[in-house]
Amino acid sequence: MKLKFTGSSDPGLIRSNNQDAYYIDPEGRFFIVADGMGGHAGGEEASRIATMEIQKYLLSNWDSSKSSSELLQSALWQANEGILLDQHNHLERGDMGTTVVAVVFRPNESPYVAHVGDSRLYRWRSGLLELITEDHTWVARALKMGDITIDEARNHPFRHVLSRCLGRDDLHEVDVQPLDVKSGDRLLLCSDGLTEELVDEKIAYYLQESNTIQEAAESLIEGAKERGGHDNITVAIIELDN
Repeated sequence: MKLKFTGSSDPGLIRSNNQDAYYIDPEGRFFIVADGMGGHAGGEEASRIATMEIQKYLLSNWDSSKSSSELLQSALWQANEGILLDQHNHLERGDMGTTVVAVVFRPNESPYVAHVGDSRLYRWRSGLLELITEDHTWVARALKMGDITIDEARNHPFRHVLSRCLGRDDLHEVDVQPLDVKSGDRLLLCSDGLTEELVDEKIAYYLQESNTIQEAAESLIEGAKERGGHDNITVAIIELDN
């Protein structure tokens, strides 16, 4: 299956720096979006280390006998260790961390996604948008338990409180799952700077109405900025074709 892909990152309208990072393999083998946190320099460094370490691990082990699931797991653990090491060497960045979502396409295997935190993967198919990942946040857990409503979740004061992120020595689990994809699908990896501003219906609209994925990426970012652009906004879009 042929892939088309693009990505873009914007600091938004409020923040002077961009703590998001993303990486798209030029051959379309893997895609990474990370959203850093922890002080002016810390967030930028955490997301940079995460994307760099994941990229490095995937490239070094791409042809290994490991399954895609094992490959992604190991790549994210290496990223976590890389951030912890930097924290140890630079105490001023001791509180930094990052979310991450990563997708791999390897020959003769289903594509896989791994994530930690609240950076997301969506699948748009035949006019319908589906959230594939599940946020690792206090609010997502409360929503799942039925303690709060969707409307309450969107504006809840704890909506940014993560239950998991890279850069923690108490991180015990990363979520990895196979992806069901077919021709015509569009996959969207994004940071919460997009989803904080745009509801799913708006995201679906931009993905559907854009003739190209480049146009979709630009429209999504501009749409988030029109709604306030309070955070950094990063998107990577993959289109599957025969």
